[in-house]
Amino acid sequence: MGMISEFRTFAMRGNVIDLAVGVIIGAAFGKIVDSVVNDLIMPVVGRVVGKLDFSSMFVMLADPPPGTPLTLDALKKAGVPVFAYGNFLTIVVNFLILAFIIFMMVRAFNKMREKEPAPPPAAPPEEVALLREIRDALKAR
Repeated sequence: MGMISEFRTFAMRGNVIDLAVGVIIGAAFGKIVDSVVNDLIMPVVGRVVGKLDFSSMFVMLADPPPGTPLTLDALKKAGVPVFAYGNFLTIVVNFLILAFIIFMMVRAFNKMREKEPAPPPAAPPEEVALLREIRDALKAR
């Protein structure tokens, strides 16, 4: 019974609950960002740059069987070893776009957040105040 109560204590800590909420919100936010990238940004980028899908780029590392179409899927099904670098390039480009969008969103959220006013300056220690009075009195002479 000790391990169960210890686990309950661990699971009910504020940090664990905060982490769970963060993961859930992060997953939902990830879907939003993914939709922004795939549904809003990539079509515009694809229209401006042209087709931005490198996934069909590959290099065959062996000769294909006769009659096999020279597409990535057909070559993989035929067991031909291929160096499929195109999918990697597509994922890297998507990551860079996604990272930039997240950066811009976080930047906008930080600007919208209310800034806390600076705390008022603390009164100087008594010794410093006395030394300033002495200095000011000497200057007045």
